[in-house]
Amino acid sequence: MPVDPELSEQDIAFDGGEFVEADASPEDRRPERQYCVFRAGRERFCLSVLEVEEVVDWPIVTRIPLAPAFLMGVFNLRGTIVPLMDIAFTEGRRPGLLPKHVVVAALKGDAHREDLRIGIAADEVIGTYSATEEALLDQAPAEVPHCRGMLRHDDRLALVVDLRRLTDVFPVPVI
Repeated sequence: MPVDPELSEQDIAFDGGEFVEADASPEDRRPERQYCVFRAGRERFCLSVLEVEEVVDWPIVTRIPLAPAFLMGVFNLRGTIVPLMDIAFTEGRRPGLLPKHVVVAALKGDAHREDLRIGIAADEVIGTYSATEEALLDQAPAEVPHCRGMLRHDDRLALVVDLRRLTDVFPVPVI
């Protein structure tokens, strides 16, 4: 978490998934959320760390016959079969050049859906970043319907992935 070097651990508090300055008054506190930033294809994407279960090295992937182009296959994660999707499939990856990592995300179910684990192919995992609401932009490119906005970090932008929209845009069969 990039923090002010002048602050000590006693000056920072963890408040329900957010980091805040402990000495700041409630009006002055700017809650920070942490995001896992990764690259898929040419774009940077990010997910809230609360949605990321883990990041794993590229696993052995079993392809599924007649699967849609975005579904790279499935892999075994400690006894659980996880669908692996490529959200950058429209860019056309070079043949033989596979991503290096998988960001495993968990989508909590609701009354109509069960909990779902999704693997997202990542060429590079850039890191985790803390950001206040000011660093989030509400607009996202229209051609990326599975994103709900953008995150400013290190003078760059990352598209904020919305897992619910992602499963609507790229319907993943529940396995």
